[in-house]
Amino acid sequence: MSPSRSRRRRSPKKKSNNKKWILISVLVIVVLIAGFFLLVSNNPSEDLPTNNKIRLQTSMGDIIIELRDDMPITTTNFKKLVQQGVYDGTIFHRVIAGFMIQGGNPDTGPWSGGSIQNIEDEISDNAENRKNVRGTISMAKQSGPDGMVIPDSANSQFFINVVDNSGQQFDDTYPVFGEVIEGMIVADDISNVQTSGSPLDKPIEDVVLIKATFVD
Repeated sequence: MSPSRSRRRRSPKKKSNNKKWILISVLVIVVLIAGFFLLVSNNPSEDLPTNNKIRLQTSMGDIIIELRDDMPITTTNFKKLVQQGVYDGTIFHRVIAGFMIQGGNPDTGPWSGGSIQNIEDEISDNAENRKNVRGTISMAKQSGPDGMVIPDSANSQFFINVVDNSGQQFDDTYPVFGEVIEGMIVADDISNVQTSGSPLDKPIEDVVLIKATFVD
């Protein structure tokens, strides 16, 4: 077989190989770009304010909370939702006098078929910091059909303790990630509004979380 005829027969194979490598290169680039944007979109701390004080402007007055630095998963998640305006215009949908006030359901979380992702349970190693005492803010979690709390089911809903609710089972289940530093009287007032009663405990007249903002 002459060299010239051999070259003519191998030429299509060479072109085919070139196309194959071009396709592989394009796919690799696409995967890298997609991975980059996924990493950025899932980075909850990107461009978040460093300040941990949040003002909850409610229809009954302002509550200022200070988030804890030793709860990075929970605090970062809450700050991200504040920055995105998730809490603005929501209500305190569950209020129990002598217990707590609960809010933060924008009807977009997994509990209502939406897109807010659950976060990993984060319980402080410090027993004192775990206590759900009066004025602390904790993440609410979902319960299963059997009434048991589902691990890693917190996303946006939170509650403020208006009394000392501490106890090992409670403290080891609901992660405390901050406390009220101003406006506790407002939380008390909200806890005492008239509600529909058990099991929903929804205020008869909406108590609105008008806006959540970072403060100095």
